Amino acid sequence: MKHIVTLLLATSFALGVGAQKAPDLGKTPQMGWSTWNKFQGNINEQIITGIADEIVNSGLRDVGYTYINIDDCWHGKRDQDGFIQPDATKFPHGMKWLADYLHQRGLKLGVYSDCGTETCGGMPGSLGHEYQDALQYARWGIDYLKEDWCNTVNINPKGAYQLMSGALHASGREIFLSMCEWGDNLPWRWAENIGHSWRIGPDIWCSFDSTRVFPTYSQYSVMDCIHKNDTLRRYAGPGHWNDPDMLEVGNGMSNNEDRAHFTMWCMMASPLILGNDLRSMSKETREILLNKELIAVDQDTLGVQGLHFCTEQGLDFWFKPLANGDWAFTILNPTKKDVEYAINWQRFNLYDDEVSKRSTTFDKQVYGIRDLWTHKMAGQTSTKNKVERKVKVRAHDVVCYRLIKS
Repeated sequence: MKHIVTLLLATSFALGVGAQKAPDLGKTPQMGWSTWNKFQGNINEQIITGIADEIVNSGLRDVGYTYINIDDCWHGKRDQDGFIQPDATKFPHGMKWLADYLHQRGLKLGVYSDCGTETCGGMPGSLGHEYQDALQYARWGIDYLKEDWCNTVNINPKGAYQLMSGALHASGREIFLSMCEWGDNLPWRWAENIGHSWRIGPDIWCSFDSTRVFPTYSQYSVMDCIHKNDTLRRYAGPGHWNDPDMLEVGNGMSNNEDRAHFTMWCMMASPLILGNDLRSMSKETREILLNKELIAVDQDTLGVQGLHFCTEQGLDFWFKPLANGDWAFTILNPTKKDVEYAINWQRFNLYDDEVSKRSTTFDKQVYGIRDLWTHKMAGQTSTKNKVERKVKVRAHDVVCYRLIKS
């Protein structure tokens, strides 16, 4: 048996050398749900099937949330031939059964591993087993791999992720590769042809604007993620996305903060990976996550990450060009007080020379204004140099419009 395994892996390696990531995946940012933010390592088969059923029943699947990703601590031990096995207590039916359960419901299954000797939670890592693990994932019917970066002393990050990317290609199954390198080695500069997305910084935690610092690592707030991603928009596009981490919507922030968090992830063309317990979410959380008009901004096929145009009166003004000539426009209030702002559209004539090469041309073009949170039309822009409207932006909240080209 070991000789057969060795032959299979040698053949896979030969096929995988120089191979690229699955080219047809990630044309728009990935959408789904992950275990980590809510459950961390306290996971089991019943949680996954329960979440899967809720994604279908709630309508989340139908608006695009299709990946269900099992993060760290699903692992058991490797068998005598080196193939990773799931924890039989947590997943008694095995991963193939679970993948089939999801596929029958129009969903996809993701798992987690690590480039190092062990995962962040102390489970077996993929180092030295990349082609075996990829082959096992393909046998199970896995659709998505999050590859972390713990326990990787003296390992070259580009080489490590390139190796796993080639292994996934050689497995014969198209598997989305989500690189979780934390931005330490600037993956946006070298990972475009290796993975479909890459983390830009530390893990997020459930806070709007407070960084959490520990002796050996830190956790980003929502605003930390936005500030970091603001500098990286030129690296994102169809098939290769900046990933500021999973969503914390529904995990304890205020409704205003949840709304701002979700809006900004859509403006930044970020992956929309939910992290709350969908089985017990509130009506307000459900409405945020099912906002089809904002999801359309995130999933827009032009694939351009939004730009932070300016800051005035403590408010951040963001624009995102869309495929049909429209623009998404967001006023983000990161302050702790409500702010009233008088909009003169002529202040926002911009040319996106960095990425899209598009211009708003408010001095010539009139746009219809659609509020993406009230889902109502709200007049139109003006070509005149005057205050056209006044808006109140609540503390830690947003005003978000789709500017519809006439």
